[in-house]
Amino acid sequence: MNAFPPDLTPDSGSFDPGHDPIRASDAVIQRLRANHPTLIDLTTGRVERLLAALGRPDLKLPPVIHVAGTNGKGSTVAFLRAIGEAAGLRVHALTSPHLVRFAERIRLAGKLITDQQLTELTERIEAVNAGEPISFFEITTVLAFLAFAETPADLCVVEVGLGGRFDATNIFAAPAVSVITPVDYDHVELLGPGLPKIAWEKAGIIKAGRPVVVARQSDEALEMIEREADDRMAPMLLMGRDFDAWEERGRLLVQMPERLLDLPAPSLFGGYQFANAGLAVAAALTFNRDLADEDLGRGVASTVWPARMQRLTAGPLAALARARGADLWLDGGHNPHAGRALAEAASRLIDRDPRPLVLVTGMFARKDAEGFFRAFAEMRPRLIVTTFDSPIAAGTDELVEAAIRAGLQPETSANVADGVARALETDGPAPHVLICGGLHFAGEVLAMSPETWPS
Repeated sequence: MNAFPPDLTPDSGSFDPGHDPIRASDAVIQRLRANHPTLIDLTTGRVERLLAALGRPDLKLPPVIHVAGTNGKGSTVAFLRAIGEAAGLRVHALTSPHLVRFAERIRLAGKLITDQQLTELTERIEAVNAGEPISFFEITTVLAFLAFAETPADLCVVEVGLGGRFDATNIFAAPAVSVITPVDYDHVELLGPGLPKIAWEKAGIIKAGRPVVVARQSDEALEMIEREADDRMAPMLLMGRDFDAWEERGRLLVQMPERLLDLPAPSLFGGYQFANAGLAVAAALTFNRDLADEDLGRGVASTVWPARMQRLTAGPLAALARARGADLWLDGGHNPHAGRALAEAASRLIDRDPRPLVLVTGMFARKDAEGFFRAFAEMRPRLIVTTFDSPIAAGTDELVEAAIRAGLQPETSANVADGVARALETDGPAPHVLICGGLHFAGEVLAMSPETWPS
């Protein structure tokens, strides 16, 4: 394991960051919650021990694309999976957190893992672990790798859980491709304090001699990522320097070093998704330079990734909005960088259909709520803050204070359903209603009806 740079000192000890709360509705979640701590020990040692005891299933996986970053990780993984499947590949994927059901985290050759598979694998792993310390996310990671090793596939796409360098997923000595999405401030209490330290954590997935594809970055973050790539002699492909992606006439153009691609627009809404899709295209072509334009286009145009500027047309809240003639959107972004991207997406929505915007927002405590809200200060939308069922959810008083500091004039509601109902109470045009503030909050919305459960 690398030593810390002398100018970057880590936080120490074990943590309960609340970054991945679990809705205890699945039997496997209840079991894992009961038997394994939620505390995070930032090391890969326990995962490596358990994988060794299981015969190293991580060495039996198909080629791995490993994805780290602050924002856009999940969307980039979703684009990569869709591109691979459009090209006829069987693709495994590990993502986190889940929104409604634990099985969303693990896709085996394109299909969600079954409850029976989860139960059987959990029993096998716990028997081998024999009561040794192991966290919830660590055992989830091992479970996924064991399932991947035992199910034939052509590609494995793995999303980092937290940080990168010491994340439980960071056990690949030679990934096919490493990918780093935009790096910004989030989980500062664990990865910070500053942006260079956060970038150093993310850059830990870069491996010796293996290619890394990197999104546009701030100068501070890029300096640290480049240093790591140079130290490991890893070929680095940087967006804006070695390749680029942009929107033109409603289409996605990707300029690779020796190839210009003119592709359909991404299926996911928002200008930032053109960058995420372009990053995924570059990573896919780094993995296999012979992928056809048609397959790349079908992939980016067919990607599904819930709670990322998702138009909700089913479920009880969508029915309320539809009865009023309003449209309802859902997004899980929760930090200032995500807030800026979401504000840009909302501006696009209003430009296309000029009606009022109402935000219904719930967030975890300790998130930078003021920074998130500040992204919307110039738009001055109507803002309704609320709370949700989590011991670490921010209270409405806390969110009101943050919103006022950001220059907004918030209202309050008891819960998300009440917030949407209040958002629809207006004498003017039916509004655009955007539920936002975090993935767990978004999961509460999707969990309201089986119609909206991610599949």
